[in-house]
Amino acid sequence: MEHRDLIDTLNRLVETCKDGEYGFRSCAEHCNSEELKRTFSSRAEDCRQGAAELQSLIRQNGGEPEEGGSTTGAVHRGWVAVKGTLSGYSDLAMLEECERGEDAALERYRKALEESLAPEVRSVVERQFEGVKKNHLQIRTLRDQMRASQP
Repeated sequence: MEHRDLIDTLNRLVETCKDGEYGFRSCAEHCNSEELKRTFSSRAEDCRQGAAELQSLIRQNGGEPEEGGSTTGAVHRGWVAVKGTLSGYSDLAMLEECERGEDAALERYRKALEESLAPEVRSVVERQFEGVKKNHLQIRTLRDQMRASQP
């Protein structure tokens, strides 16, 4: 993989992590359940740490890391706020939106893993991908439980 392509791939993952961080923080602000607030805040922190790790890898490889999220992420975060307002900030709506965000993150990590990454970079991306899968499963499980408890 060419140097520029590696930096671009890693920066896309930084954007993905930042989008997740902002999205989870937004959902934590809008949800009613204290348990969900803690879950969303914890997931946001995991995403922040993932972005920092990737930014460090980018610097180690002579690149300039992204500092913010993507345009798509900004739209996603804006949609969370609009959806929250329209639905009375229901916790179920926040879980559904977080699952959509995690679907996008899964796809970006899968795409990155299709690239020819150096072993030390691949190991970080694979480990983070496993974390995204765990986040996705946790959010989907919470969403399903909430749906089942709705009248």
